[in-house]
Amino acid sequence: MNKKIIAMLMSALIVATLLAGCNGGKNASDKKDEAAKDSKTIGVVVSTLQNPFFVDLKTGAEEKAKELGVEIIALDSQDDPAKELSNVEDLITKNVDVLLINPTDSDAVAAAVMKANEAGIPVITLDRASNGGEVVSHIASDNIAGGKMAGEHIIKLLEGKGNVVELEGIPGSSSARERGQGFNEAIEGSELTVVAKQTANYDRTEGLSVMENILQANSDIQAVFAHNDEMALGALEAIKTSGKDIKVVGFDATDDAVKSVEAGELAATIAQQPKEIGSLGIETAVKVVNGETVEKSIPVELKLVVK
Repeated sequence: MNKKIIAMLMSALIVATLLAGCNGGKNASDKKDEAAKDSKTIGVVVSTLQNPFFVDLKTGAEEKAKELGVEIIALDSQDDPAKELSNVEDLITKNVDVLLINPTDSDAVAAAVMKANEAGIPVITLDRASNGGEVVSHIASDNIAGGKMAGEHIIKLLEGKGNVVELEGIPGSSSARERGQGFNEAIEGSELTVVAKQTANYDRTEGLSVMENILQANSDIQAVFAHNDEMALGALEAIKTSGKDIKVVGFDATDDAVKSVEAGELAATIAQQPKEIGSLGIETAVKVVNGETVEKSIPVELKLVVK
């Protein structure tokens, strides 16, 4: 082999080696970029972490996110629509891929949903719906069916006749409106009379104070339907103090409520599955990120919990 051919082969070998080195560096960088691109972040805005139900919802979301290998950023709105909007704006700044919002209020949350719409971030609502903006999916229990379930159980407990108190949830929230609707539809035509209807804002302390006031104004009460367990447990404390025998039915089946049912104190509670709502939220968000079609409304099963 002459020297010219050897020189040409050596040059080709050097060029190939350099190109391989360059391509190797480029591939490593590309892989890093692709990994970063594939890493998805889901924002979760929870109405309040002072309520055990929503703590469970957040836990369900976190567990499913870990299972599916996605990152989540969960923020607490502290039952404040202004804080909720601020949380959503914060997550928009962080460029999350999907937003899961558990609204503080169905009307107030619309501004936050529209902010996400403007930023091109898909929104999924959990437990409570939004009355404005574009939402790709809503995941919740059938609150109307749950309200009917509670009403039918109270009819059974009172043998179709008696005076009932309705403790309502946060005014404007879809859950309060729908649970109340289902309950009142169930007792329509019966001999049950709603003698007092007042909000206690899904809060145990307010449930106690509101029930105390109602008992002072009306001593002839046989049952209470509370739109959630926190208010039901508060009302139960007021009833215990009064010494009266009044049946109380709650909604959510939180741990405290189920223990109370088992102890023979609360008459019943309607079991939602908050962890399942949070889990389905993450599953649905991942589908949205992957370009899959999702259902506009995803129901979560309910059941009556009695002793």
